[in-house]
Amino acid sequence: MRCVFPPYQTEPRRVRCVHLLKYEGVSTMEFPFNNFIDLKSVHRLQKLAKTPYSLAGTDTLPPERIAGFQASSCGFNLLYATQRLDEQVLTELQNLADEARLTDQFMAMKAGQIMNRIIGQESEDRQVLHTACRDLFSETPRAPEATAQAKEQMTRLQTFLTEVDNGTITNEQGQPFTSMVQVGIGGSDLGPRALCLGLKGFHLPGRRAEFIANVDPDDAAAVLAGLDLSTTLVNVVSKSGTTLETLTNEQLVRAALKDAGLNPARHILAVTGKGSPMDDPEKYLASFYMYDYIGGRYSATSMVGGVTLGFVLGYDNFLEILRGAGEMDRAAENPSIRKNLPLLMAMLGIWNHNFLGHATLAVLPYSQALLRFPAHLQQCDMESNGKQTSRLGQPVEWKTGPIVWGEPGTNGQHAFYQLLHQGSEIVPVEFIGFRTSQFQSDITVQGTTSQQKLLANMLAQSLAMAQGREHDNPNKRFAGNRPNSVLLADRLTPYAMGALLALYENRIAFQGFCWNINSFDQEGVQLGKILADRILEEMASGSSGQGKSTAQDSPESALLRAAGLD
Repeated sequence: MRCVFPPYQTEPRRVRCVHLLKYEGVSTMEFPFNNFIDLKSVHRLQKLAKTPYSLAGTDTLPPERIAGFQASSCGFNLLYATQRLDEQVLTELQNLADEARLTDQFMAMKAGQIMNRIIGQESEDRQVLHTACRDLFSETPRAPEATAQAKEQMTRLQTFLTEVDNGTITNEQGQPFTSMVQVGIGGSDLGPRALCLGLKGFHLPGRRAEFIANVDPDDAAAVLAGLDLSTTLVNVVSKSGTTLETLTNEQLVRAALKDAGLNPARHILAVTGKGSPMDDPEKYLASFYMYDYIGGRYSATSMVGGVTLGFVLGYDNFLEILRGAGEMDRAAENPSIRKNLPLLMAMLGIWNHNFLGHATLAVLPYSQALLRFPAHLQQCDMESNGKQTSRLGQPVEWKTGPIVWGEPGTNGQHAFYQLLHQGSEIVPVEFIGFRTSQFQSDITVQGTTSQQKLLANMLAQSLAMAQGREHDNPNKRFAGNRPNSVLLADRLTPYAMGALLALYENRIAFQGFCWNINSFDQEGVQLGKILADRILEEMASGSSGQGKSTAQDSPESALLRAAGLD
């Protein structure tokens, strides 16, 4: 990497950094980390955004538009005729993707280039190789060393699961383990939990998984109260082995096991960094490793998700999750936005956010199984792209990540859809649906199945948001022009779940590359941790004292008193 500094000027954003990219199958090249507002296509898109395609009315979605505005990858079809764009905008979005070298950056990431960095500033300076965890099915993986480590952990997992299944690993009474509790927080909880709930129809008979994340003791108490601890494995997940919330909950679980007359070392597993304080065979029944080049929010396809998902779904189904994710990663290498679903969704999001000015994004799965998937995306997207510093170490002068939220349909229709249809804030929507149900247990009422009713509602909401409705009564008028898209697959299988996960992970990475920010660190969560530690120190020492606040009090002491916690 070399940095080229132009002559002195008042706009420091013009610093140009050139990185050498080296990845298998492509010759060495160099390209600049360009700021978003310096890209020529951005200025052309700004002009087009002044008169975006209007969806409102009855003739705005002709059959040829609906047929033409579709794209597919890995069994998923995206219907995006209900977005506010036309062929000219699509062409310019392609130009933006090309000018920002988005697929080149993605390939460099997959090949192990250090993408987790801020130029000229102290940063993590790490590779970003969550994709290597699922690049197991190719003879030429993009990052061979990292994939070899992933294969080693998969072999370890397969051996462990086989021994649980055949009775080699049992509790002290020789009984099989039937439950697993994952103890972790953030990326060690949200992704694995979302996938576990999402694939309930594929759980092995007699197996269950629960999750403890919140340091609130009521969370752990409620989970443990519903379990037979004698047949429960506990999977503690922390890369550093020092995460305060996780270690606190681990001690709570250890105490519960001891109170039940059980040996914690026969029940507790660890997923941690090699050499961490948790990498201790005397304290844990088994250990699995996670690596610095995999960020927590991107770790569901590593051992962070693999141990619990393998236990409850079986090794082969976890392998199918990886297969779906790996194939979506390969699909994301195509430079054409019309043939690359993650890239297309990234560019549609940038069009809505940066050019049409919409601050939020609602992800609305019409699948109860995806109950916690929007929560996982909240972390993955907002922790990744909620940044105000560019990769050149300068304040950004453009909008970065949107606010992401969502709930399953059709319940949401009776909650917040009023605002989506008629509110003064326009919220772009991504609907997710499946043509058949996961459990494939359904009933026909008035000529249609429940699944058909579910999908009819989803498609109706898409059309209603796009086209709206004129009415003499202004209270019954729907303005329309609410941009949205519909993502459809046949059924929510392990393969589809993996592909869906990777689709959104890659969409997030593409947007971060385009905005020229580091999507792979999370400095924003650190300050709160530091201040919490200070407050805990005061709580433990009692140094805040009793009585009224004084001018010499620290803000921490004053808040403790005001909260009645001194």
